[in-house]
Amino acid sequence: MAPSKRDYSLIGRDAEAAVANGLAAAEWYHTDIPRKQMKELMKRSDGPAIRDTIIWLAALIISAAGGIWFWGGWWCVPFFLVYGVLYGSSTDSRWHECGHGTAFKTQWMNDAVYQLACFMIMRNPVIWRWSHTRHHTDTIIVGRDPEIAVMRPPDLVRVVLNFFGIYDAWYGMSDMVRNAFGNISAAEKTFIPEQEQPKAIRIARIWLAIYVATIALAVYMGSILPLMLVGLPRLYGSWHMVMCGLLQHGGLADNVTDHRLNSRTVYMNPLSRFIYWNMNYHVEHHMFPMVPYHALPKLHEMIKHDLPAPSPSIWAAYKEMVPAFIRQLRNEDYFLKRELPATAKPYRDELHGEAISVPAE
Repeated sequence: MAPSKRDYSLIGRDAEAAVANGLAAAEWYHTDIPRKQMKELMKRSDGPAIRDTIIWLAALIISAAGGIWFWGGWWCVPFFLVYGVLYGSSTDSRWHECGHGTAFKTQWMNDAVYQLACFMIMRNPVIWRWSHTRHHTDTIIVGRDPEIAVMRPPDLVRVVLNFFGIYDAWYGMSDMVRNAFGNISAAEKTFIPEQEQPKAIRIARIWLAIYVATIALAVYMGSILPLMLVGLPRLYGSWHMVMCGLLQHGGLADNVTDHRLNSRTVYMNPLSRFIYWNMNYHVEHHMFPMVPYHALPKLHEMIKHDLPAPSPSIWAAYKEMVPAFIRQLRNEDYFLKRELPATAKPYRDELHGEAISVPAE
């Protein structure tokens, strides 16, 4: 594979170029929405998130209890499959929404679910709060966005292994140990305020103690059952998170300031939408990140006249995205440009670059 022309380091050449070219903290395109309607969409409510969190926690407890009860026999497998997805995948959307502070109206509820979900997904709540702020400020801007899932040219082996959580969990554990020993990396320092860094270290130490205690309990019991409940679900249950997460920006443009070019909305089945907390409406979320997850379908209906047609299914989105990844192995500048409806404001010509238009299906 030819070396990439892009420097994804947050302290490298492209980071400096993004600032020089006005791509850092740039002004993004937004669909026009009347102020009154936007205010209504942004209204926060405890009800939907309390309902969904009760269902989520109840399903976690029941599936864990079933896995424990049937441990040692094949009947434990379906329970752990469910538990794994609830632990290793659904927590991705829950830390995300509660990190935005939009899931619940009551802030301590956001904070409680955020802390729990961050532990389960192995993402330091201090580091990822600031990392995600940068992701929204500089979405898929090379050298600025610390959350680019697939770089160019894409590492397809890593993409496949991440369906089993291998890379993410390894780096999550490595970062936790590094932070626990008081080491905040140079890249992390570019987006974490100095006064917040001791909090990241303290939380990493608490987490490390929990994992050490869990491993000690597993050794004492002579069984991996404790690790099946804490830690390992981040591996065997991450596939749904990765399946959905790749669709957010995969194969689309980088270094642009129009979310219609670098983000993808995908229609999904109700179960995946519950696990994913409506993050399949991803163009809408990036345009208006303070709209709660439960209002995203309504926001989608309100602005879809100005957006590319959504992918009609997960399968359809992958049929579009995977060939783009393969083509980027030969030409990393290639990307997909979703066609806009006649009712939309056009893309700015200078943002198109080398692309192929993908018509609505």
